[in-house]
Formats: sequence, C-alpha cells, structure tokens
Amino acid sequence: MGYLKLCDSDYRFMMVVWEHAPINSGSLAKLCDEILGWKKSTTYTTIKKLSEKGYIKNEDATVTVLIGKERVQTDESEYFVERTFGGSLPQFLTAFLGGKKISAEEAEKIKALIDQHSENT
Repeated sequence: MGYLKLCDSDYRFMMVVWEHAPINSGSLAKLCDEILGWKKSTTYTTIKKLSEKGYIKNEDATVTVLIGKERVQTDESEYFVERTFGGSLPQFLTAFLGGKKISAEEAEKIKALIDQHSENT
C-alpha cells in the first residue's frame, strides 16, 4: 500500500504550513524559526523537498497545500495500525485504552463512529 508518511520534522513543518497556508515563503521561514527553531536554509530545503514530493506547492514565493492534514493523518494512522496490530482495530483499541476508563460521552462518540462506518449500515 502506498501510505503517505512524513518523518517527524517534516510533519512538524507541515503542521505549521497547514495552519498558515497560503503563506509567503519568507513569512513561513520566520514562523519556522519561531516555532521550530529552524534556520532559513532548513525551511527552504524542506519547502523544496515537500514540493517535489507533492505535499505543497511553492509558486511566486507563496506556499500552498496540495495534500491536507486529514489525508496524512488518516494514512499515518492506517499504517500504524497495519504495522503494529496487523490491521486489527480491536487489538489497537485494547492496547490504546490499556485498562483506562473513558467517559460515557467518549464511549457514545466511539459507538457512533463504529455505527457510521459499519458495513451493515
């Protein structure tokens, strides 16, 4: 499967881009300095790399998003469950909950999500 995966530093960079795009590349470099502690050269290298990978576009010094945060988070989550739990959502939930209690409201939201995505609906 061709999951979209970002290394930690690229993901942190994309979090800044997703929050602020469209954004001037110079302004993005300043934000990355403030938020990530990056030098301007690191930001421009990452812009180039993620543009080549198709996550963002840098045109006329304006960085725009091509692949949204939800898509990346979905792919990263699916990859994690597949790799770690053999694709088993029940095993993932058992490990995730690890004996801790969730509120009735959280349980209802999870039940609603399951119902919404069930093959029998």
